[in-house]
Amino acid sequence: MTNLEAFKQLLAGPRKVAITVHTNPDADALGAALALSSILAQQGHQTNVVSPNSYPVFLHWMKGIKQVIDYEKKPARAEQAIGEAEVIFCLDFNDLERIGELGKLVAATSVPKVMIDHHLEPDHFADFEFWSIEAGATAELVYDLAVQMDWLKYIGPEEADCLYAGIMTDTGGFRHPNTTRHIHEVVAELIGLGAQTARVAKLVYDTNTENRLRLIGFVLSQRLVVMKEVGVAYIYLTLEDQKKFKAQKGDTEGLVNYALSIANITMAAMFTEAEDMIKISFRSVGSFSVNEFARKYFNGGGHNNAAGGRSEESLQDTIEYFKKLVEKHKDELKYDPNE
Repeated sequence: MTNLEAFKQLLAGPRKVAITVHTNPDADALGAALALSSILAQQGHQTNVVSPNSYPVFLHWMKGIKQVIDYEKKPARAEQAIGEAEVIFCLDFNDLERIGELGKLVAATSVPKVMIDHHLEPDHFADFEFWSIEAGATAELVYDLAVQMDWLKYIGPEEADCLYAGIMTDTGGFRHPNTTRHIHEVVAELIGLGAQTARVAKLVYDTNTENRLRLIGFVLSQRLVVMKEVGVAYIYLTLEDQKKFKAQKGDTEGLVNYALSIANITMAAMFTEAEDMIKISFRSVGSFSVNEFARKYFNGGGHNNAAGGRSEESLQDTIEYFKKLVEKHKDELKYDPNE
């Protein structure tokens, strides 16, 4: 943490705290935010977790999630929480543009801001930063901060479950290269603090609606395109598809990984049509940086092997543009079994 002593002084007495997360918050963003909220509340701080929009239904079990303020649904309440805050935490994002209109509200305040994040190329907008690209998850950083601040006594089984969910999902079930020795050490400590690993895994990975399973089957049979010659596969989903299968928030989570799992595929993408844009998820293996790809071409970014972006063009035009870019980068995309 930058300016650790000043940070300790900032929280020495009760404060009104707002904790913000990125748009379309995932298990890491919400798990980290809700655990931190509970840790601070136990010390007498008044906390509000504010999200730019709604969260996936499969995270309904997290402690405090029903109190999360959805800016899209309750803008006045969200504005009040930000406006009254004496400290604002920004979790799992490093640029205020990542939280859309909510970012403008945060930027307009003069109160101290704290960024806790593990993504590349931060905007350095905060007064205090706990940032590391070596971390596999923001939940890992919240745990590390708890160690530095002597907050472990405030982490019980429910907080541990939230942090474990964030680490588990952002490491792809401990399969991604960001799964370090330290990650396993943190998880071991969380288990010691009461994290129920099997329960969390079942709630996140193995609790599906019938509609979601049918959506997955449809996507893999009808919306998967494999470009074997360049080591790329992509999935697309129209608004009509989503309506047909009554898709809920979180139902498309992880679908891009099916495309990446195909043998000899270096990069995978998923294009999801929304009312006002095309949302894009990128994944890769080896040295091909989808972070750079997303930043350069699709106004996005993230990690070297996992990133997001968006397009204002139609779904068809976006995919055609993507295919031209793939051809342009085909030499870099050649599959290397040694990576």
